[in-house]
Amino acid sequence: MIDSKALQKLMSYTRRAIDTYNMIEDGDSIAVGVSGGKDSLALLCALHGLMRFYPKKFEIVPINLRMGFPNETDEVSRALCNELGLELKSVESEIYSVVFEVRKEKHPCSLCSNMRRGALHNAAKELGCNKLALGHHFDDAVETIIMNLFIEGRFDCFQPVTYLDRSDMTVIRPLLFTPEKEVSHFVRASNIVPVPKNCPADGITKREDTKKFLAEAERKEKGIKHRIFNAFFNK
Repeated sequence: MIDSKALQKLMSYTRRAIDTYNMIEDGDSIAVGVSGGKDSLALLCALHGLMRFYPKKFEIVPINLRMGFPNETDEVSRALCNELGLELKSVESEIYSVVFEVRKEKHPCSLCSNMRRGALHNAAKELGCNKLALGHHFDDAVETIIMNLFIEGRFDCFQPVTYLDRSDMTVIRPLLFTPEKEVSHFVRASNIVPVPKNCPADGITKREDTKKFLAEAERKEKGIKHRIFNAFFNK
């Protein structure tokens, strides 16, 4: 059962991002990448809630991209979609096989991410959607800024709205203003149990190192993550 109070707070963050960056227009058909993780499940619930009263009318199409991991399941995503009255579209891929068995990547995240995005773009297009919503939240943005700065020497991050002319698809990130702790609170309060991560690289990535670095920095200097976020997105 979706916790209404937690959902209202989640929708408040989501609507602020949507309004700030004009992410949604009348008649949009928005594919929502639903992996079974907490971020994508929260995004689906927030957009479904907003769909009922947002002044610009839109529809959402939940897509589960099956990566080919051992013991992969879409049961959590499918159960939530059933509760919301939505039909989950499952799309098969061989991303796990290519990244971990064929290429045997030592640092797999970049290739995996690129392949995942491409597969989602194609699936969204085939389903007649003009936009794709991804579950990147506030903390993801700050981590990306720091990773780009420390590793590549670039002050850069993903954009709230990105039009991809090659695929004629617009990618939006409605959780951009939502702190990860609010996403976690929502799924706990709603008794949603996300699918455990089963990626072989989970927990040993540069992003995980960056997350720990920022947690320590925030402990020593409260508010530093918001200042980093504002330095990029308010420039």
